[in-house]
Amino acid sequence: MKPLRIATRGSALALAQARWVGAAAEDATGRPHELVILQTSGDRIQDRALAAIGGKGLFVKEIQEALLDGRADLAVHSAKDLPAKTPDRLVFAAFPRRADARDALIAREPGMRVSLLPRGARIGTGSMRRASQLRARRPDLELVPLRGNVDTRLRKLDELALHAIVLACAGLDRLGLGDRIHERIDTTDMLPAVGQGTLALEVRADDHALAADLAALDHVPTRMCLVAERAFQAALEGDCAVPIAAFAELDTAGRLRLRGLVAKPDGSRVVRGEIEANAADAERAGAQLASELRARGGEEILVALRGSAR
Repeated sequence: MKPLRIATRGSALALAQARWVGAAAEDATGRPHELVILQTSGDRIQDRALAAIGGKGLFVKEIQEALLDGRADLAVHSAKDLPAKTPDRLVFAAFPRRADARDALIAREPGMRVSLLPRGARIGTGSMRRASQLRARRPDLELVPLRGNVDTRLRKLDELALHAIVLACAGLDRLGLGDRIHERIDTTDMLPAVGQGTLALEVRADDHALAADLAALDHVPTRMCLVAERAFQAALEGDCAVPIAAFAELDTAGRLRLRGLVAKPDGSRVVRGEIEANAADAERAGAQLASELRARGGEEILVALRGSAR
């Protein structure tokens, strides 16, 4: 039987995710799998901030091209790396159950939490979203730019004499490094990135048989939450140059709660909001919350940020 070719980045985390998907896809399709390992522009350029080189889409462009030109049958992405828009000839076949969406504090001292960090502590992060929320909560902190894969960032904790770094809980858990986490930061204190903790399985739109087989891996509540978050992102035209965050949850009755924010990079102003809706209205809810935040000051922040980026 023809192997299922899975396109993935080559980092330890991406490979762990792709191998997990590969095993699950073998059960769903009956086909053996093989990995097509690619280096993306985001992986190659490590000395500049993402916002300065084109945004988070740099982590998926080459992988999507491998699908489009037939070198791969399935792509595995971290949903938080996806730009708001995807190519018309591609579709998302499944979103497996979401892992822990929270951000993680990894510190040099045991028992540390964000609230307990010493005044002026040096914190490493490559995320404008995380930095803006940290500055809003703790303006005394010194934020140090940090790029690279998980291993690189963990190593820089010591190399740069940082007090702590902030990463995603899901990635650390998937690498078996959950014991390195000192604080799983509550979403009320740091709202996650759109799609954080979620894997996105992408295929060609005309590969109906594969899409149908992979539907067995889809977790409907996760999909509905991601629809709401991505609608919020799209309505704000969000990218790495704009500190936005969104997190949706479904209760047992099928009601969706979406929280979102738009912030100034220095954390001096954070516009927050939330909305509740039926799961079936997830996309509308995301767009509506974005509109409400624009009207309450978010538009002013967005205009200023995009003007300064030109």
